[in-house]
Amino acid sequence: MYTVIFIIFLFIIYILNLRSFGKLPDGNRKLRIKSLPNFNNNALNNISKTDVKPSNVSYFELIKRVLLTKHPNKIPRSKLPVKSPNFNLELPAVTWFGHSSYLLQLEGMNILVDPVFGDRISPFKYLGTKPFPGSKFFNLDNLPPLDVIIITHDHYDHLDYYTIKWLRNKNVVFITSLGVGEHLEHWGISSDKIIELSWGESYKLPGGFQFIADSSRHFSGRKFHRNLSLWSAFILKTPKGNFYLGGDSGYDLHFKETGNKYGPFEMVFLECGQYNNYWPDIHMFPEQTVSAAKDLKAKILFPVHWGKFALSTHTWSEPAQRVTVAAKECDMNIVIPYLGETISIENGYSNENWWDR
Repeated sequence: MYTVIFIIFLFIIYILNLRSFGKLPDGNRKLRIKSLPNFNNNALNNISKTDVKPSNVSYFELIKRVLLTKHPNKIPRSKLPVKSPNFNLELPAVTWFGHSSYLLQLEGMNILVDPVFGDRISPFKYLGTKPFPGSKFFNLDNLPPLDVIIITHDHYDHLDYYTIKWLRNKNVVFITSLGVGEHLEHWGISSDKIIELSWGESYKLPGGFQFIADSSRHFSGRKFHRNLSLWSAFILKTPKGNFYLGGDSGYDLHFKETGNKYGPFEMVFLECGQYNNYWPDIHMFPEQTVSAAKDLKAKILFPVHWGKFALSTHTWSEPAQRVTVAAKECDMNIVIPYLGETISIENGYSNENWWDR
C-alpha cells in the first residue's frame, strides 16, 4: 500500500516538473516585474477590471457547460483545405499557419509570430487539444531564415515547448513580453537572443524596424500561477508603415488609444475566435474584433486565433462567418487566406470563403 502511494507521489512530482511547463520568473527578472505599475496583490493586472470568468459562474458550472458538453461542428468533419506557402512572393507578404501563428515578411525581414507547430497545445506530448484535421500540414524545416520571433504571452496555444526546442539553435532574436524569457532560457534559448519588453518599452533593429510592446486585456500562466509574466500586443513600426501584431485580448479602450497614438496601421492581426459568454473580458467576439480594427485605424484586418484548435464551444467556422459579416457592414477591408497561403499585402488578394464549403 505504502509502495503504491510512494510511486504515485513520485509520478506527480515528475509530472509537475516537466520542462514543458516552463519556469516562473526569478532573480532580476522577477524584481523588474514587481516594479511595474500594474503589479499589485502579488500579480500583474489589466488596466481595466478584468474577470477570467463571470463572478456568478462557478468553476464547476464552467467545466460542465464548456468542457464536458459536446457541441456540434466544433471540429471540421473533413480535412481543412490548405495551400503551399510561397516565401518568395513579392514583399510585403504574410503566411498564416492557423490559429495565431503567421510569418510576416517585410523588406527582407522574416518575422514569425506565436509559432505553435506541436501535436497538442498542452504541456503533455500525448494529452491535450489536437489540431483540426489537415491543419498540421507544415514542416518547420521549410521555413525561410528567420530574423525575429514574437511571443505575445505564455499560454500553450501561443508558446509551444516543442516548437521552441526546434527553434532554439536558430540565429534569431526572440522579442516577447516581460517574464516569458524565463521559459525560453529554461528551454535552452541563450539570454543574449531574448528581448523582453513591458508595456510601452521598445526595441529597434537595423533598417528602421521598431517593436513596441502594447497593453492587451488578458492574463498569463502555464501551471498553477497566473499573471506573473506579461501579456502583450506588439506594434511594428517600419519605414513603409505600421503593423499591429495583436495577442489575445478582450475588447477595451486600449485599442482606440493605440490607434490614436500609432495609427493608421497597414494591417492589424486580431483574435476573433475562442470567445464565449463565460469569459467575455479576455477574448473578443468577432464583431468586437472589427470594432477594434476600426479603433486602430486599420487599413486591413487579418483575423487570427481560429481555424486550428477548438478552445471554446462555437463551431469551428463561426468566427470567420461572423467577422466577415461584421467587416462588410463596417466597410472594413478584411483578408482570410487559406491555411498556408501566402498573400501579398500591397498587390491584392481574394477571399474565397473557403470555410463555408
